[in-house]
Amino acid sequence: MPVPTHSLSALPSVTARVIAFVSILVGGLAGALLGHGFVSTQCDGNCALQSGIGMFVGSILIAGGTAIIAVLVLRAHGEWRESTDPS
Repeated sequence: MPVPTHSLSALPSVTARVIAFVSILVGGLAGALLGHGFVSTQCDGNCALQSGIGMFVGSILIAGGTAIIAVLVLRAHGEWRESTDPS
């Protein structure tokens, strides 16, 4: 049985991790904008606190969902890379 010359790592590449991190940040920004828009359509007058809460909740929910998807994609990519490794 041949001995592999390089060790396999389940860790995704740096580029993939950076893209996943940036996508989570963009998802959080989109969630904040959605939360602000949702509250501002339903509130009249001074709604700074309500708008802030909407932005916070929206950003946490959307960024959390994006993080779950990013982790699943990184894992699937790692498994795919391992299954197609010629050694």
